[in-house]
Amino acid sequence: MIVLLFGVMYVMMIRPQQKRRREAEAMQSALGPGDEVVTIGGLYGTVTGVEDDAVLLEIAPGVQTRYARPAIARVVTRAELPNEPVTEDADTVKE
Repeated sequence: MIVLLFGVMYVMMIRPQQKRRREAEAMQSALGPGDEVVTIGGLYGTVTGVEDDAVLLEIAPGVQTRYARPAIARVVTRAELPNEPVTEDADTVKE
């Protein structure tokens, strides 16, 4: 009976918590410049720099603050990746 109770607790509580923790760590490790984020305190900002254990956020024009990575609650919008450079053929270039 005790083993069954532990099994139910594992499936209902421990496993989902581990999944949320892994997702949060993955999100925090994937942060990059240009991402708009929300901190656990509710502050919106744009990532301007990433260090080993900290993130630099621009919260107003010209105002940067430094936050620990675990303080980032969620990413609002991801920065767009730069498009691949467009190469033009010599035949299509007009002079």
